[in-house]
Amino acid sequence: MTDAAMTGQPRLIYLVTEDWYFWSHRLPMARAAKAAGFDVAVATRVGEHGERIRADGFALYPLGWRRGSIGPLASLAAIIEIARLYRRERPRLVHHVALKPAVLGSIAALLTGVPVVVNAVTGMGFIASSPSPLARLLRRLVSLLLTRLIERHNSRVIVQNADDRQLLLALNPAAAPRIVIIRGSGVDVAHFRPAPEPPTPPVVAGFAGRLLADKGIATLIAAQQRLREGGLDLRLMIAGTRDLENPSSIDTVTLARWQALPGIAWLGQVADIRALWRPAHIAVLPSRREGLPKSLLEAAAMARPIVATDVPGCREIARAEVNALLVPPDDAGALAAALARLAGDAELRRRFGAASRDLVLTDLADDAIGAATVALYKQLLAEQEPV
Repeated sequence: MTDAAMTGQPRLIYLVTEDWYFWSHRLPMARAAKAAGFDVAVATRVGEHGERIRADGFALYPLGWRRGSIGPLASLAAIIEIARLYRRERPRLVHHVALKPAVLGSIAALLTGVPVVVNAVTGMGFIASSPSPLARLLRRLVSLLLTRLIERHNSRVIVQNADDRQLLLALNPAAAPRIVIIRGSGVDVAHFRPAPEPPTPPVVAGFAGRLLADKGIATLIAAQQRLREGGLDLRLMIAGTRDLENPSSIDTVTLARWQALPGIAWLGQVADIRALWRPAHIAVLPSRREGLPKSLLEAAAMARPIVATDVPGCREIARAEVNALLVPPDDAGALAAALARLAGDAELRRRFGAASRDLVLTDLADDAIGAATVALYKQLLAEQEPV
């Protein structure tokens, strides 16, 4: 008998590909679940955050899978590993975070009879945004699998924006009651407080994210270099590293060439991302698609104006002419024009920055997101109780 069974606490397992992703994106809602009386555990590939997760009071189950392994043999091995875990620990509820855990974890949950399944489809990433033949093939396969998963009566699918909800409804319109919107993972508004704009010149634009083609990093660098060649000394600060598990990761040759360009500071992995947003005047994310980008949430909480692409996910926090300028994806000219407009208008930056903070405070603070998630858990468990 598990500790959860003896104490009467419902066992909840978060299934996440990487421990760093749980720590950066799902920690607030896990803490909210623990405070609400759940016995919370995390199943993930363990890297550098294992001890932090345990120290926060969560059980940790290391997994051997790799996020970039998507072949049939690797997927089968992952399903078997997850099913063994679920059969041994007998969770009342599992929360699968991102597309791969949602698909493979749901199969394992079905095989082992887990009572309640929550699948958080956090944007479609490479599969939705990449034009490559591999991405097109995976889109067809994932569409088929998701159609089946959202039919299960004891499950819910969480999406972060209305665009992704419509995408799933197109696969299965009858599943509308089982697809819910919870907008992102939230942001700690006490930790990320408004920061005064630094002196100018120069104006600095900050980017936080993995160095992926799908994040629009090539378009950003092209736009910034175009502005410099035109006489505008716009600086870039880039926080993030390559992601070798992602097919759209920037190659080493291209990255080395970019690192030799003028006006760009490459910060690598930043332990406290406030160190990026304090000296930045503008937050920029020219991504092809997002769920709800945490980097922009954190920048907005610190009262930074935004330049982003007019795509699903980004629109949730970057509101055109309210706190942001929106541009088409993969359009260096439009991105350069938007950056130049904000760089040249301090009053517009101030107005957009204040609006950014207000948007976060309205319904994107982490306590509100945690409360909404816990309410969903309780609702689903109540539906399983005998009447």
